[in-house]
Amino acid sequence: MNFSIFYKSIPARLIHHLAFWGLSYYILVHVFSSSSEIQPTDHIYTIVFLLTIAIGVYVNLYLLIPLFLNKGKYFYYGLLLVLCVIGSTYLNQVTFENIIDLFLPGYYFISYFDFIDLLKIFTAFIGITSLIKLSKGYFLLLETRNQLMKMQKEKSEAELNALRVQINPHFLFNGLNSIYSLALKHSDKAPETILKLSEILRYIIYETRKEKVDLKQELDYMQHYIDIQKLRSGSLAKIDVSISGDPANRKIAPLLFLPLIENSFKHGIKAETGPTFVILEWTIGMDFIRFIAENNKGQADDVELAQHHGIGLENLQQRLKMAYPGKHHFKITETEDRFKVELEIQTTDEN
Repeated sequence: MNFSIFYKSIPARLIHHLAFWGLSYYILVHVFSSSSEIQPTDHIYTIVFLLTIAIGVYVNLYLLIPLFLNKGKYFYYGLLLVLCVIGSTYLNQVTFENIIDLFLPGYYFISYFDFIDLLKIFTAFIGITSLIKLSKGYFLLLETRNQLMKMQKEKSEAELNALRVQINPHFLFNGLNSIYSLALKHSDKAPETILKLSEILRYIIYETRKEKVDLKQELDYMQHYIDIQKLRSGSLAKIDVSISGDPANRKIAPLLFLPLIENSFKHGIKAETGPTFVILEWTIGMDFIRFIAENNKGQADDVELAQHHGIGLENLQQRLKMAYPGKHHFKITETEDRFKVELEIQTTDEN
């Protein structure tokens, strides 16, 4: 006979209850036995004793706790719980003094305990079963909370991935524009630019799927992008790039600087024919990374800027809120002829 099928068909809750009462029966029948060998009367006495306890236990578990304790009615729950314990104890005494003789005449059962001792036993049983039920509810709450946190994390990761997907085509469009500009000029630097662009795309595709990347690697590929932009900038363009501090062994969310660098070239150098500038500064401290991008303000004439103005910065600010909630500072300063962006990230936990 396959008992496993039978076992699986029984609800887990019923198995737990049967196990609890079975263990209680085993302990009490030995406590109540008046001799070294357990007699039939010991079994009957223990079963009836547990039935009176079970009434109080289940009144508490399935009436008092759901209707009063779980609804925050603590005063009424405490009052009714005391009455439940006293009432169950009294029922036990009445059962053995009067009721049991009606069903089992000739056995002459009597209560082995006085009212105070019975009260202690009933309090212990109802207290233990209450704690078991409340602890199960607590662990279920923890499990539910963990599931919600897992779902929230998965949702956040999906949103971050969606934002990264938005970055890739945007960046690719600008990079191809740079190569197209060099091709029109028949520049010998076009092949070099294609190679650098392919390295950047390989980095974006394979490395930026991670939640955090090496800061040094991130800065290296930002330099590749800056080099691409330098190739198509005019001779009058002033491009200053500086890094202060050691990026080694530091981590950061990927592609946070790229939209700001794109913006500087797009709104500054790319938008003017006269003297222009772009200043890019990284300061790496013990527990922070600060980036400043500053450029002249020009009047861009490309269709991409007109149609997608602000996409990169809006995207960046959403990613910062998700990747560094409460641990970043983002500031834009704009004058008549200058545009400046400051980004500072607290990286205490990123090392």
